[in-house]
Amino acid sequence: MKIVRKFVVLFLTVGMAASFLVVAPFSAAIASAASTTLQAHGSIDEAYVIGAPAGSKLVLKNSSGATVGAGTADNLGSLVLRNITPASGYQFVDTTNATSSKPFTVLSPSSVPPNSLYNQPLHVGLNYVTMRDGIQIAMTVRLPAGKTSLSQGPFPTVMEYSGYATAGPHSLVDVLLNAPGSNSKDPLLPSTSTIVGSAIAPLLGFASVSVQIRGTGCSGGAFDLFGYPSDYDGYDAIQTIGGQPWVAHHKVAMVGISYSGISQFEVAGTNPPDLAAITPLSPTDDLFSTGYPGGIYNNGFAKSWIADRINDAKPATAAGGGQPWTAAEIQAEAAQGVTTCLNNQALHGQSEQLSKLVGPGLARTPSLFDPRSPAKWASKITVPVFLVGALQDEQTGPQWPALVTALNKNRNAYATMVNGGHIDSLGPATITRWLEFLDIYLKQEVPKASPILPVLAPALYSNFTDGAAVMPLDPIRFTNAQNVNQARALFRIQDPKVRVLFDYGGSALGAGSLQPTYEASFNSWPPAGVATTWFLAPSGALSPSKPSTTTKNSYTPAPEDRPATTLSSSDNAWAAQPPFNWTPVPSADGLAYQTPVLTKDVTIVGPASLNLTLASTAKVTDLQVSVTEVRPSTNQEEYITSGFLSSSNRTLLPTSTPIWPQPTYLLTDQQAMPKNGSVAVRVPVDTIAHTFRAGTAIRIVISAPGGDRPSWAFATPATNHQVTNTVTLGGAKPSSFVVNVVHNVKVSPILPGCGALRGEPCRTYTTLNNQ
Repeated sequence: MKIVRKFVVLFLTVGMAASFLVVAPFSAAIASAASTTLQAHGSIDEAYVIGAPAGSKLVLKNSSGATVGAGTADNLGSLVLRNITPASGYQFVDTTNATSSKPFTVLSPSSVPPNSLYNQPLHVGLNYVTMRDGIQIAMTVRLPAGKTSLSQGPFPTVMEYSGYATAGPHSLVDVLLNAPGSNSKDPLLPSTSTIVGSAIAPLLGFASVSVQIRGTGCSGGAFDLFGYPSDYDGYDAIQTIGGQPWVAHHKVAMVGISYSGISQFEVAGTNPPDLAAITPLSPTDDLFSTGYPGGIYNNGFAKSWIADRINDAKPATAAGGGQPWTAAEIQAEAAQGVTTCLNNQALHGQSEQLSKLVGPGLARTPSLFDPRSPAKWASKITVPVFLVGALQDEQTGPQWPALVTALNKNRNAYATMVNGGHIDSLGPATITRWLEFLDIYLKQEVPKASPILPVLAPALYSNFTDGAAVMPLDPIRFTNAQNVNQARALFRIQDPKVRVLFDYGGSALGAGSLQPTYEASFNSWPPAGVATTWFLAPSGALSPSKPSTTTKNSYTPAPEDRPATTLSSSDNAWAAQPPFNWTPVPSADGLAYQTPVLTKDVTIVGPASLNLTLASTAKVTDLQVSVTEVRPSTNQEEYITSGFLSSSNRTLLPTSTPIWPQPTYLLTDQQAMPKNGSVAVRVPVDTIAHTFRAGTAIRIVISAPGGDRPSWAFATPATNHQVTNTVTLGGAKPSSFVVNVVHNVKVSPILPGCGALRGEPCRTYTTLNNQ
């Protein structure tokens, strides 16, 4: 979920060199604390202790004196115990040294702190703010560009919240503007992955507060990816920021892309009173759907991203541990006789084991995943939402439109969908509406034209995309509204529940440009349309009619026969024309079915379902279905989207629909394939938002997972061609492909060249053995 690529290696190099220098002072500080204190506190559903002698045996007792947990203090004298029942009267007992902590309370999500907690003044630069459980969180206050003092407020204020180097206190704005004395090698700069809050928002006139998730950077506490403590830290942060005298209307909006887009759902779901709105870009709907597409472990992007988060959460006490800016900040504070960031490392060794969430062979355990699920939190959100995502997102994935369904009851939730990659949610077709939304719902003002945005945005896009052509920005709308109420009403009228930008990259600006060629609006999700069924038929046909006879097609799934991904880690997936290596499926390794050449345009918008009657010689077989657009005139085909499923996860939730199968992914629902006979398997296909024009054909390719995505890879074992999968065509349960066809979309008459659309590679068309 990284946003900007160019500066990451540099930051890591500088930070790792600095981290060698903090080992001795940190160890000495912890040793001193351990010799004198045993401090214990309660978090939400957790209890923690710091200052214990390293290696001491600790037990947690409830108010009745019963032991409810135990563990050993780590080398920093700390321990966190999780899944503790909220109650008062808990104590930690050090059985090694016969000492006890004072009684404390384990909090629940419904615990509401006193308002006095939020009377903590913030100043420009790095702050340490105490949360409801006593943990200090690092927050950096950034002024709007051109402002020099908080006394010049009040300012419209946004908050960005993530576990990247969010609170790095130096100015990324100065680097972007080449200000005198700025240095892109400065380890105290925030991560460029937080550019929305750390640079774009201040340049557009917002004060911004960059909040570092607990257990990372200079924030205290133990890291737990979107666990309850960090969710409610977000609540406490919003309320603390909203209470500042320099915050306009005492209201805060959340901004950010990727990691700091996902975090907005959890925080907004806690409903902090001072939250005005959220603007998540490029999120995921659920950690499981990114970590396990179709229930298959993503050992590409998801594995590497989790490994980075584990390393980020380590104490900054050894080379390579923790985030680079942390070591630099510890040194900077030490020069002033301050040890706050240093002391806040004490619980970093107690991070939640992320292997419980993302690792080989896991099922979706609701008690672990539901509290961390953006989609679950989204259903609780009442503030306005401006959501944008790409339908070929190579990082968080294309399954995020499930969030739109979760937001269906929120009348002020607006979603935009575009083909493309992870960065494209921030593109020129959406950024002016993002600014309008913040003007109306945060500033509570009639939108105003921005003289800076038309200069800033193209420069950023060029950097991200290695020089892809950029459309002119749309003008800011509603500037002539009489008041904010009228502007808000106009925004609601003109902005649909769902806005779909089609053929992004296919304009006259050139292949891969940042511009759609047409768009459509929908008032519901999935949009009203016609559930259209094509049956898998002999000779590789997709037919509107059910086959009159029963036949079977077989293939040998062999993931080892194709490259795992379509790009290398050094390639820029956001470039106008990335060097995709999208190889055809070998003839015997899959099955393909396609429609006749279309005689009229067919626009499909929404999720889809591949319904198979399937037999396999394996107990479990992993399935991938890829949807492509065939160009018979050029012997090419273009990638549209994919769907994935482990056959063991074929039990569906009751909320499933004809176009949206929703597996439970529960361990208790997993089933092996029968030794004899076939079973019904519905493969969920990610959202399609594409017009298949007259003269093209719709094709689906069924194979083993892998080879179709830039950075997602799959832990499907090699089969050495020893597995046979068989699909039944026709009969009592005919295999079929079901999509949502929508009408009344005004389609651009020009068919873009194959591979011109962002995120959609092109390859030479080859037949498979069933065609």
